[in-house]
Amino acid sequence: QVQLVESGGGLVQPGGSLRLSCLASGSIFSARTMGWYRQAPGKEREFVASISWGGANTYYGDAVKGRFTISRDNARNTVSLQMNSLKPEDTAVYYCNTYPRPRDFWGQGTQVAVSS
Repeated sequence: QVQLVESGGGLVQPGGSLRLSCLASGSIFSARTMGWYRQAPGKEREFVASISWGGANTYYGDAVKGRFTISRDNARNTVSLQMNSLKPEDTAVYYCNTYPRPRDFWGQGTQVAVSS
């Protein structure tokens, strides 16, 4: 069964932290670079971060560099996103998928809201 299940979102104050997780089925996850994406209301989906299969190579969008950290656990088919120093402009629905070419299939995403 093909699946992408994101979790860990919530409401947090500016400057706070959240840790997102994504559980992916093996057919999507295995031996692939994975990425996090986000979509804010009224905006197109954008790239946030990616991590190679072995974890040695990570890339970040300019808006999150120095604040977010992507990691993965290949034994558990999971990819995580540690988000620190959150800003209101980080408010969005966050998704995981393959990178650089996402599959046509997307999970339900996890909502992150940053507000005081």
